[in-house]
Amino acid sequence: MKVKGLATLAVVLALTAAPAILAAQTAPTHTSPAKPSTPSYAAPAADPARSDCNGVPCEDQTPRTIYVPSAPAPVAWAWHDRILWAAYLVLALLGYAGIMLANSTLKKIERHAAAAEETAATSASAAAATATAAAATATAAAETAQAALLHAQSILNAERPWLTIAVEPTLGVQDSFNVIATNRGRSPATITSALDQVLFAADEAHLPPADAFSNAEPKSPFVPIILLPGEYATLRTLKREDARELCGTDEQFLKVEVWAEKLFLRGKVIYNDLIAPAGKATHETNWCCWYIHGRQKSALVLSGLPELNAHT
Repeated sequence: MKVKGLATLAVVLALTAAPAILAAQTAPTHTSPAKPSTPSYAAPAADPARSDCNGVPCEDQTPRTIYVPSAPAPVAWAWHDRILWAAYLVLALLGYAGIMLANSTLKKIERHAAAAEETAATSASAAAATATAAAATATAAAETAQAALLHAQSILNAERPWLTIAVEPTLGVQDSFNVIATNRGRSPATITSALDQVLFAADEAHLPPADAFSNAEPKSPFVPIILLPGEYATLRTLKREDARELCGTDEQFLKVEVWAEKLFLRGKVIYNDLIAPAGKATHETNWCCWYIHGRQKSALVLSGLPELNAHT
């Protein structure tokens, strides 16, 4: 950098001194008057009688005289030329200082621009890393919240009431069966509705879907039943003599008797959690039973597809 600056200064000084030197060379000078020019030699007229001495030039010939011009006087450097040269020198120094200052300023600007770019790149990287960390934190928080919700839901499910359906023979009555709902959960339940219907089909696959109860209404007002954990309630009782009444006609009863068609009892129990907050969604338990009519004995067993015996 220093060598480059010195070279620049030398070039500037050379360019500055050139006009002064040229001006000095072209300025008029005051010199002493020149001597009149004389011939380089003077010889008298040749004498024919003495021009030849027996074939040898005579010795008394007049010698030749050679005049050498005097050297020019040194050129005088006027005061105004010196002042002009000094002004050029000052301008050259100022120009050099300005060039060096501009070069230094440009270097600083370049360094500042590079530092700004590096800072911007670092800030962008930091912002991207922060955004990534924030997204990861949000994802982790969402996963934690979901896990906490699932854990809380599992606790509620473990503590809530669960009504299950079972079929038991009626005590003391032959060929009579009871469909009962038992609270197998850990908190009381309130049965708010119980629906059932009689269906005839060749097998379970031909039964209507489970949402057939969506518009069904109970035939008589239902009185809510509260079941503590372990308690049960009878939903429906079916006897052998009730089969003919359920079939409606002798022809339909004959089909059931010879197993050409099967008689199904299908129902649904709707209940609430007694300790749940107000407005809590209700729970449902679906059930489906197949009545088997034999020659002398009858039976009632749980049957049907899984969706017909689902719990919510």
